[in-house]
Amino acid sequence: MTNPTATGAAPSKGSHLRVENLRKEYAGSLALAGVTLDVRPGEFMTLLGPSGSGKTTTLNIVSGFTEATSGSLHLDGVRIDDVPARNRGIGMVFQNYALFPHMTVAQNIAFPLKQRKVAGPDRSRRVADAIATVRLDGLANRYPSELSGGQQQRVALARAIVFQPGLLLMDEPLGALDRGLRESMQLEIRRIHREAGSTVVFVTHDQEEALALSDRIAVFNQGQIEQVGTGEDLYLRPATLFVAEFLGESTVIAGSNGESIVVRPERAQLVPKGKQVGTGRTALDAVVVEEVYLGHDRKLRVRLPQGEIGIVRESAGSMSDLRIGDSARFTWSPADQVTFAKRS
Repeated sequence: MTNPTATGAAPSKGSHLRVENLRKEYAGSLALAGVTLDVRPGEFMTLLGPSGSGKTTTLNIVSGFTEATSGSLHLDGVRIDDVPARNRGIGMVFQNYALFPHMTVAQNIAFPLKQRKVAGPDRSRRVADAIATVRLDGLANRYPSELSGGQQQRVALARAIVFQPGLLLMDEPLGALDRGLRESMQLEIRRIHREAGSTVVFVTHDQEEALALSDRIAVFNQGQIEQVGTGEDLYLRPATLFVAEFLGESTVIAGSNGESIVVRPERAQLVPKGKQVGTGRTALDAVVVEEVYLGHDRKLRVRLPQGEIGIVRESAGSMSDLRIGDSARFTWSPADQVTFAKRS
């Protein structure tokens, strides 16, 4: 089999990845229970889910570092199950960066090109281009120990894109960074994705990160995919209660017939006790138990009649005078709720 990205030739576009019915067992424990996923050329796809949900196992099988128990992988229409990891032509960025400490920035970035026998002049040009892409100009001769965490992450990213792979895999690459640097690198990763055109499969357990980066998100739970869609789809139209509760904050209320009603914080409203509730709105008695001022808005948590905790976000300029201990009515429009048959 010949993979064009494994020769160092630039792909005309990102690769098309097809994952079909992947299963993975470890000593009788099922890590993946039939994962199927179609990642479009040039797409930024995020695998999102809690620890142990199967997202990293899926990524490792695609990369070739882990062998599936059953199922198949297709890259640009070619089945790659039996292709060794080194021959799949896939770029990989790890959480721990995995830089060679004895190599300079330029030498680390050049390593994949040397492995692919890219000639000296072309290799130097590509390394220089990659350094410029990740904005590390002037640091080519430094060693990893002389770089900040953010700079090391940029080197790892440059090394992954320097041979212009059609598919780039990223395993929680920002997990070790502080919040400010993490947000800055999110913007850089999006920019680089647009410029390079590679297909990206990105693993994270951070919901905000997934929403900020992704074209689409695959939500994993217990070795299966619960739902695939845009951030808007998943937030506004969750297919399962797990997705509704995992992606963003929600109020989950038990309905009279055993169903679960989900209301997002910005769709709910608190009305002080004794004041009129809007026509057509559902209302429950509530007591404010927590208040968090966030500058641009305020988050209130309230206790509802059956013990559930309701969450309301009030935007700046329309904040109520309610404080901890105050009684109120927790209200929402039925058009804004999502209803599930039962808790799962």
